[in-house]
Amino acid sequence: MVVPMRASTEPAPRAVAGAPVVDIKGLSLTYEAADGPVYALSNVDLQIAEGEFVSFIGPSGCGKTTLLRVVADLEQPSGGHIRVNGVSPNEARLRRDYGFIFQAPALYPWRTIRRNVELPLEIFGISKAERRERSARQLELVNLKGFENKFPWQLSGGMQQRASIARALSFDPKLLLMDEPFGALDEIVRDHLNEQLLRLWDKTGKTVLFVTHSIPEAVFLSTKIVVMSPRPGRIIDIIDASSLGRMRDLDIRETPEFLQIAHRVREGLRAGHSYDD
Repeated sequence: MVVPMRASTEPAPRAVAGAPVVDIKGLSLTYEAADGPVYALSNVDLQIAEGEFVSFIGPSGCGKTTLLRVVADLEQPSGGHIRVNGVSPNEARLRRDYGFIFQAPALYPWRTIRRNVELPLEIFGISKAERRERSARQLELVNLKGFENKFPWQLSGGMQQRASIARALSFDPKLLLMDEPFGALDEIVRDHLNEQLLRLWDKTGKTVLFVTHSIPEAVFLSTKIVVMSPRPGRIIDIIDASSLGRMRDLDIRETPEFLQIAHRVREGLRAGHSYDD
């Protein structure tokens, strides 16, 4: 899903080769509320390289989604520095550098699946023929070929979320920002979609930022896991999970290396007192 904006007439600066796709230094965010300030994020430092799959995990209210929204230019930080593909989040949004996938699929019930996928392209003024070609390609990529003319209410929850992923991919963004996209699904469907998402990531080469509350999901999907503290959100640990390999099946969750990484994530959450009320 994308919020359409008027594109800048100035040529966009290019990211420096080898520079982080997302570069965050000393980032903080404070909300002003009626009963006083709310400290959402505090002194966050993070660099994400091109093609990485990075999961953010932490207790509810720790700022995981807020951080994702800062990257997407949907929230403005109070302090610090952030660059996305070498430019500000605002410039990255104007360049349509990211697709945002929300917790709910947010599909329009009166539009077919194909027309839901094509919606950003309609807004961007893409020709009908090209919209058809792109939507067909992306629906096949997420294994929804043959469901183009169905309506959202005719599809399961998992299929609807795959349609929302196809919509986000339709304009070929450099980053996918995913905010607990499988959180409302049952475990069997979630496992299946995790496997499909890994295959999709491998095919597209996108950089993925993924918010989750599930330790097994974070370890299974990620090349890097960012463990966050309760509010104000700080980074407690950054765990490299790339040693598990790029393509994984569910059996890997029983291996000692997987369990060791999961244990480190759990210890990080405990160290941040995430189990306190």
